[in-house]
Amino acid sequence: MAGAAPLRHTANIFMQTILVTGATGYIGGRLVPRLLEKGYKVRCLARHPDHLKGRLWAAKTEIVPGDVYKNENLAAALAGVEVAYYLIHSMADAADFERHEEISARNFSAAAVSAGVKRVVYLGGLGREGVVLSKHLASRQRVGRLLAESGLSITEFRAAIIVGSGSISFEIIRYLVERLPFIPCFRYLKRTRCQPVAIRDVLSYLINCLDKPETAGRRIEIGGLGTYTYLELLEFFAVARGLKRWFPDISCMSAIIPSAALSADIIGLLTPIPKIFARPLLESLEYEVVCTNSDALALFPEIKPLDYQTAVKYALMRISENAVETTWAMSVIPEQTRPYAFIDREGLIAEERTLGVNVPASRVFETFCGIGGGRGWFYLNWLWTLRALMDRAAGGIGMRRGRRHPDIAAQGEPLDFWRVERVMEGRLILLRAEMKLPGKGWLEFEAVPRADGGSVLRQTAYFEPRGFMGNIYWYALYPIHKIIFAGLIAEIKKRSENNK
Repeated sequence: MAGAAPLRHTANIFMQTILVTGATGYIGGRLVPRLLEKGYKVRCLARHPDHLKGRLWAAKTEIVPGDVYKNENLAAALAGVEVAYYLIHSMADAADFERHEEISARNFSAAAVSAGVKRVVYLGGLGREGVVLSKHLASRQRVGRLLAESGLSITEFRAAIIVGSGSISFEIIRYLVERLPFIPCFRYLKRTRCQPVAIRDVLSYLINCLDKPETAGRRIEIGGLGTYTYLELLEFFAVARGLKRWFPDISCMSAIIPSAALSADIIGLLTPIPKIFARPLLESLEYEVVCTNSDALALFPEIKPLDYQTAVKYALMRISENAVETTWAMSVIPEQTRPYAFIDREGLIAEERTLGVNVPASRVFETFCGIGGGRGWFYLNWLWTLRALMDRAAGGIGMRRGRRHPDIAAQGEPLDFWRVERVMEGRLILLRAEMKLPGKGWLEFEAVPRADGGSVLRQTAYFEPRGFMGNIYWYALYPIHKIIFAGLIAEIKKRSENNK
């Protein structure tokens, strides 16, 4: 990165437009509101703009539809932009994520150069230079080099595990410790060291660098206070949760058991993290990821990094308060269910039910808005669970994603094996199915006010079959669906009236 011209810091930087890519993701979704609080004008580039409409800050930003990998609409997104955040990671999109990341980085850097962007801020991964790294770490570092080679002034931050409520690394640790009485300890868990960093510190670095022209054209390693083995991360989490866990040493078996592959399979079964995401991360566990210098501390003396134990406490506090801002799953869309706008047309099957409810529509809305997650699916929940297990067995997502908040369903976020496609506050939510199906499916709940103060609850299941097998699927399962949907609407009515 040497030789890159630093961004000239001026008093009117707040008048400039800042572009955030990856705004639907874990980091980007937290960065945007903090940039707005600082007074910056923010523009977001999103492949799926509808996924941002449920964010509280969406109305304060300019949202531009576009796709970095497909090189779509980048010129419009970058027009007039002085600073851009590149927070795109393709690991969730395809097995060949390295190729996706390379193409995306080349497309973005070329468009940024053409648009005259003064500076790009990128978040990559730690890992020693000059050694063979995992595909995940190598790809993250390669993206940083590609951006810099374009001639752009890059501030590249490199981090290891990011600890925060909803982060993918934190969720793997949390679910393993909370669900397993013992966790097999492979050699790399005891041997390899890492330097986890709290999400709040990562955000501080990303934002504060804008006020520091000396950070332009720099590669900055960031980490929390202290380094740990991965075994220590698991042990410390168990202590924080007050759980007694056993970590049997199976180092002697590491030579005959493909530890990363086996661990990914276990994680895929026992946690919400699909194994296609877990395996690249686990392969990285064999490589030390610690800061090799103290540049971050010298450049950012105002940031006092948290230690791992404190970062875990903050994350658990967020979860207990239902104050999780973003999760790893919010930008993850299964390949078989890429966004599909609902259209009322020939060939669409609809199953609609209505019931009168003796409470206001707002009360009914609160009830069906809280479906799924920890509350389950209200009626014959074991059948929903069985359907989720079948989906996971077929390579789908099952109910592994849960929901971000027990009472609030925001447009664009995941809800078990559904996606919240539309929300009309106080009246309606539309869920789009993201399980594997021979077609496209939606489930809609609507509460319509009545003149007498009560309401009408309308529940509609939509299905657009794909070919002959799609029709066979719908009609073969319709007797079961009929029972489930009848019981579901009745249970929503019951719960709404009982919670007066």
